Amino acid sequence: MFDYTDQLAVNTIRTLSMDAIQKANSGHPGLPMGAAPMAYTLWSKFLNVNPLSGRKWSDRDRFVLSAGHGSAMLYSLLHLAGYQVSIEDLKNFRQWGSKTPGHPEVGHTDGVEATTGPLGQGIANAVGFAMAEAHLAAQYNRPGFDIVDHYTYAINGDGDLMEGVSQEAASLAGKLKLEKLILLYDSNNISLDGKLEQSFIDDVKLRFESYGWNYILVKDGNDMDEISTAIDRAKKSKGKPTIIEVKTTIGYGAEKEGTNAVHGAPLGVEGVKFAKASYGWNFPEFTVPEEVAQRFRQTLVARGESMEQVWRHTFENYTEKYPELAEQYKLAFANDTPELELTKHELGSSKASRVSSQEAIQELSAQMPNFWGGSADLSASNNTMVKTESDFMPENYGGRNIWFGVREHAMGAIMNGIALHGGTRVYGGTFFVFSNYMLPAVRMAALQKLPVTYVWTHDSIAVGEDGPTHEPVEQLASVRSIPNIDVIRPADGNEVVAAWRHAIKSTDRPTALVLTRQNLPVLEGTAQLAEEGIDRGAYILSPEKGQLTGIIIATGSEVALAIEAQKKIGTGVRVVSMPSMNRFDEQDSAYREKVLPMRIRRRLAVEAGTSFGWGKYVGLDGSTVTVNKWGASAPVSKIFPEYGFTVDNVVTQYKKLN
Repeated sequence: MFDYTDQLAVNTIRTLSMDAIQKANSGHPGLPMGAAPMAYTLWSKFLNVNPLSGRKWSDRDRFVLSAGHGSAMLYSLLHLAGYQVSIEDLKNFRQWGSKTPGHPEVGHTDGVEATTGPLGQGIANAVGFAMAEAHLAAQYNRPGFDIVDHYTYAINGDGDLMEGVSQEAASLAGKLKLEKLILLYDSNNISLDGKLEQSFIDDVKLRFESYGWNYILVKDGNDMDEISTAIDRAKKSKGKPTIIEVKTTIGYGAEKEGTNAVHGAPLGVEGVKFAKASYGWNFPEFTVPEEVAQRFRQTLVARGESMEQVWRHTFENYTEKYPELAEQYKLAFANDTPELELTKHELGSSKASRVSSQEAIQELSAQMPNFWGGSADLSASNNTMVKTESDFMPENYGGRNIWFGVREHAMGAIMNGIALHGGTRVYGGTFFVFSNYMLPAVRMAALQKLPVTYVWTHDSIAVGEDGPTHEPVEQLASVRSIPNIDVIRPADGNEVVAAWRHAIKSTDRPTALVLTRQNLPVLEGTAQLAEEGIDRGAYILSPEKGQLTGIIIATGSEVALAIEAQKKIGTGVRVVSMPSMNRFDEQDSAYREKVLPMRIRRRLAVEAGTSFGWGKYVGLDGSTVTVNKWGASAPVSKIFPEYGFTVDNVVTQYKKLN
């Protein structure tokens, strides 16, 4: 099946990668040299993509390099396949402003489907891709019109499998029977520090079979026929995802092949010569033999272009027969949301913001067929399930309620994969204190500009009886420090509605909704002001009477407390609701000055979280009523007073200010 030109192509991938790493004097040659045969086999014989249209073709296969440190191999493949990655780009590997950064970055390099590098997350991303494919197929496919029908492939290494997130994600994938998910495991028995047996002795076959996966072993990672047969078997497997363990030699062909010495450092000039000699490679550096270029054009490029044209013809016929579904499909992949009708809350009512969120979710689901999500086994508390919808399960991939299980990290990374796939808007919930488990994936969502939504409930020491293990203190400061994420802590039901509307309108960043367990009264003015106030991050909710002499800034449940304190203090005090610090910081200076005039130095911040981060708003002359110690186990009616969250204490602290 494979011939001399195919072997030459494999060695081209190896040598391009080696040359790029050597020129940069930085990188990881071991994986490209060992995994090139499996990558070439997949790309040349199975991967259905069209480099000419890139990510514009919605039904293309998805490929994720979970072992993102092997990026030089991916860039070499992208160049050979005809993506917009030139030889000059390979020569600028890991350099300032290049298209070929140290780890793959989606949206930065043509053909990259996911930003990877933090190990294990790429596997979870791949699970998200496969979930999205299954869900969209169930929603849109009709007899004779399989407009959603593609595979998700990922290459992972030993390190990926050691990370807990891969175990979480693989477990869920097995439960969901994601048969169009195929992992290629670069099994070389070496980790960065040395021999794998020093830290990892899992029986991968038994482990994945226990998850409900199909397991295939390829004994020789250089045998492309054996690899091809394994992938073909995986594609024919029904009712299970597949992991193919490919036994490889890290740094194959290098003088120190099979050792950690070739994992993460350039081979050196002499080392590169040695490896190229072992391949019988007699070309200058950064050379692509013409027959290799021709082979890629004849296989992957021609196949992809042909398959996309067939798909587009099918979609035209589909549009004629199912015009409403076709239009819905196009709008979903364009990330275009309709005008939303969300019910506002009236004065006199009082609900926990998690309950107001639940009501918004029901309305959003009714108006957005591409809206789906769930919770990390806390839906009864996060209030994330849609009452009129069914569950996303193997027998019902059209269901829109996702059971992520107690897998917060995987939930976040899977959501990233779903968002990267396109065609849906996804949300996921857990207790705010457990956002800690999710932060690596949250960070990657922000880095990749993904419009996912986090529903983080039980937002403070007001959790009460569960005690300090379940009471967030530092989490607000932590997630607010992440670039490119909108962290919103609403003060009442109207701010919740506005926050959800804002989240759905977002196209280039995640949104975190930080919600209460306890009831919040609807505040006067939010029905009129919350929409713009959420978008701007902070707004004057309760203006001063008379001349402005001081400001109380609050978020979430503490806004109502601030307003009651304002009434007791008397004239001159302004209450500012600041649901989103980062949104406020992004406003122009004129608006920021309007809300928080610089001349007013008498400022008090009130928030049931750590004081960290409030200094830039209250200044050296201001103060805070915050929580700078752990919580306690007791009813909220006891905890809040003990921690100073009373009208009298807010008044006292304000009056201490000059």
